[in-house]
Amino acid sequence: MFPLQGAQMLQMLEKSLRKSLPTSLKVYGTVFHMNQGNPFKLKALVDKWPDFNTVVIRPQEQDMTDDLDHYTNTYHIYSKDLKNCQEFLSLPEVINWKQHLQIQSSQSSLNEVIQSFAATKSFKVKRSQNILYMAIEAIRELAPSLLDIKNLSLSDGKPKAIDQEMFKLSSLDPTHAAVVNKFWHFGGNEWSRRFIERCIRTFPNFCLLGPKGTPVSWSLMDQTGEMRMGGTLPEYRAHGLVTYVIYYQTQALIERGFPVYSHVDKNNKIMQKMSHSLNHIPVPCDWNQWNCVPL
Repeated sequence: MFPLQGAQMLQMLEKSLRKSLPTSLKVYGTVFHMNQGNPFKLKALVDKWPDFNTVVIRPQEQDMTDDLDHYTNTYHIYSKDLKNCQEFLSLPEVINWKQHLQIQSSQSSLNEVIQSFAATKSFKVKRSQNILYMAIEAIRELAPSLLDIKNLSLSDGKPKAIDQEMFKLSSLDPTHAAVVNKFWHFGGNEWSRRFIERCIRTFPNFCLLGPKGTPVSWSLMDQTGEMRMGGTLPEYRAHGLVTYVIYYQTQALIERGFPVYSHVDKNNKIMQKMSHSLNHIPVPCDWNQWNCVPL
C-alpha cells in the first residue's frame, strides 16, 4: 500500500487516470478536485507507484469517527486488475469494513469483488447502478473518441426560457440543506443533511429562487466533482426549471475547467430526456454505488 503525497504525485495520478476515461471517471473527478485544493481533505492510496493497478480515494481516518455515517465513510475506486483489487481492498489500512460505508465507481466489474467481501466480512450490500453522463464539452476535452458514435444527435443544448420576473438564478446557503435533503433520493436523514450542508459550503451550486425568495429548484456538486442532488419542489415541476439550473451550472463549471458529469436513474425517463436536451451524453460505463452495512 502506497499513499500518494504531494502535488506532483497527485498531478501524475490525474494525468494517468485521464487516459482511462470514461471508466475511471468517478475517481478522475475526485482526484481533479484534490488537485484544486482538496477541500474534503481526501487521500489517495495505490498498490504501487507509478505503475499502479488499483487506486482508492478515501477520507482521512480522523474524519471517519462516526461508524454509521456512510456519506463521510465513502471510498472511490478504480482498478485495472480485479485480482489485484481484491488483494488491495483486503488490507485494513485501505478500507474499514467494520463501518457503515459506501463505495462509488464507474466500473461495474467491481461488483464481483465487493460481493465476495460481503460474504467473507459479513456485511449486507445494496447496489445502485445508474446511467453515467458527461457534458459534450467535457467529452471533447477529455475523451473525444466517445464522439465517434454513429447517429449522435445533438440539439442546441439550451433550456427553454423561464419567467425571470418570478424566478431568480442564485445559489444555496447552508440553511437550505434541509429542503435538498427532503427530496434527494439518497438522502432523508441527519447524516445526509450534514453531507449536503458541507457540499453547499464547499462547492459551486445553483438554484432558482421563487416568488417567496426561497429555493424552488437546485443542483449541487459533490467531492468527486459530479453534479448531484438536483431537485424541484413538486408544485413547480414540469416547467423546465431544473433544466435551466443545470444548464447554467454546466456552463459555469466548464468555464472553470471542471470535468462535467452526472448520473440519472435508469427509470427516470424525464431526467434522461433533460440530459439529452442539454447535450449530456451517456457514456459506455455505469455509475455504481455500493452501500455496505455490517451484519
